[in-house]
Amino acid sequence: MVGAARFLKDSLGWGIGLWLFGYILGFVFFVFVPKELLGWAIMPFGIAVTLWVLFKKIKGVSIRYYLILGIAWTLIAVVFDYLFLVKLLKPTNGYYKLDVYLYYILTLVLPVIFGWYRVFRQKVSYSSSSH
Repeated sequence: MVGAARFLKDSLGWGIGLWLFGYILGFVFFVFVPKELLGWAIMPFGIAVTLWVLFKKIKGVSIRYYLILGIAWTLIAVVFDYLFLVKLLKPTNGYYKLDVYLYYILTLVLPVIFGWYRVFRQKVSYSSSSH
């Protein structure tokens, strides 16, 4: 799978999948974790699964690809959070707090950092093997 089909799978498929993972985990944790700590409890699991997806499933070859991927994932997170958490569930103490802003930043930055790592590693590997 190359080109647009690959990008759609990576951006929309994995973006919605990662968001859904956190959403479902929120309902599971809601029983055990105080509401004000819910985002902080979900975050380590979200980071771990996101890194797994980046290492195992995403095969971009440029930093630009990972930047656009991070933007797409962040837009999905913001829009879906608004529709399915803010509007649908109407949290009594509001939704947008430090944990949510950190989650949005990480959703954008993790793919970019990983992309930089992968592209840089490929360049170093290529240049050292050509000697």
